[in-house]
Amino acid sequence: MCDKNAKYYIRELLTIAAPIIMGNLGFILIGAGDVIVAGRHSTDTFAAISIATAVVNCIVTFSIGLISSISPLLSNYRGEKKSIKKYFYPSIRFAMFWAFITSVAIFIAIPFIPMMGFEQKLVYPIQEYMFISALSTFGACLHACLKEFLQAFEVVLFPNLLTIFCVFLNFLLNVIFVFGWGIIPSMGVVGLAIASLIVRYFMGFVLLIYCYVTMSLRNYHEKGYYKNLVKIGFPVSLAVLVEFVAFNSIAIFMGRVSGAYAAAQNLICTLTTVSFMVPFAISNAIAVKVGFCNGARNFVDLKRFAFFGTMMSVCFMALSALVFLSFPRFIVGIFTFDDNLYRIALPVMAILAIFQLFDGLQISLAGVCKGIKQTGIVLLANFVAYWCVSIPLGYNLAFKLGFMLQGFWCGLVSAAIILCLIMIFMLKRYFKANHLG
Repeated sequence: MCDKNAKYYIRELLTIAAPIIMGNLGFILIGAGDVIVAGRHSTDTFAAISIATAVVNCIVTFSIGLISSISPLLSNYRGEKKSIKKYFYPSIRFAMFWAFITSVAIFIAIPFIPMMGFEQKLVYPIQEYMFISALSTFGACLHACLKEFLQAFEVVLFPNLLTIFCVFLNFLLNVIFVFGWGIIPSMGVVGLAIASLIVRYFMGFVLLIYCYVTMSLRNYHEKGYYKNLVKIGFPVSLAVLVEFVAFNSIAIFMGRVSGAYAAAQNLICTLTTVSFMVPFAISNAIAVKVGFCNGARNFVDLKRFAFFGTMMSVCFMALSALVFLSFPRFIVGIFTFDDNLYRIALPVMAILAIFQLFDGLQISLAGVCKGIKQTGIVLLANFVAYWCVSIPLGYNLAFKLGFMLQGFWCGLVSAAIILCLIMIFMLKRYFKANHLG
């Protein structure tokens, strides 16, 4: 155990993380495809989907956060030498239950859109997009569930190749449904929603077929499994919800000023999310490896996987920050030709570069917490950082001091720093209390 060097831990992490990076980037590029096509169609279309996805994401992420508990829990079971194939059907039942809850919640939210103070011309397109998105939650949750299930076996190549393929499928469908082709009319915002619905169900059902073909599966019931998923996933889900609501509330707040601000926030979030997918994938690999070591009670490797994974994430985000600082106008120009969006987005790019560094560190620390099943730390840190500091600070900087979107992003930088400090402190306490160093 002691003769393992840094190359071993980095190689082991990259074996899991590299395909996930590819898939996660693909997943975000699917969203980026929506943004690019919407921006080329019209600024109103861009603004409408920016606000609609902000509202929908605030609802959907709770379920996705719960589903994300599948891979760290099953990785711990693998480390304990338990059979985990039997949890295939329970995992699907768990995901479909939360897909139903999510769908109902989106339908309930739709009638409240006219009361939220958006420009009148955007209200109906926002509602149309949300209605179709509510129908797509079952496909999205099935895909998330099966991807997590396979990840617990460290089967990551096929699910992420599928995501890459769907980047092109989604873009093609977007162009056809948004601008029209042959007998298919131009549908604008509705076309974007229909394309997303088709792609989400396609991804879910392809993974379902893959599991049936490659694995010998049987039905199984265990109430304790659901309880463990909720025990691990509920804090993670709330933490993800807290973070997503914070980010997406900015689009909602700014969208009440002007649809252009909501569009600019969506553009900037797309940029940071593309870069975030690399440390996020490394975080997933950390959670799997740390979870396995935790189950096997191998604490030497546990701490080394945590350390080297964190260093990999921070180094990548430093490079990402350098790119954002060096080529801001070119990067923004990928998504829009609108001079107003340039004016709003460009000043935020320098702040975004600072945010990258701490965002890479905090997501890696969250992966360690998931692996050792201490997800309550993640929830506490996210709540304090975003809702006790970031949003109040950002709101005051934006509206009382007139910094607008730049003010909110200064608040997000403060949140990322606080997240890192809280999780480092809590993890040190945990390791010390458990005599791990």
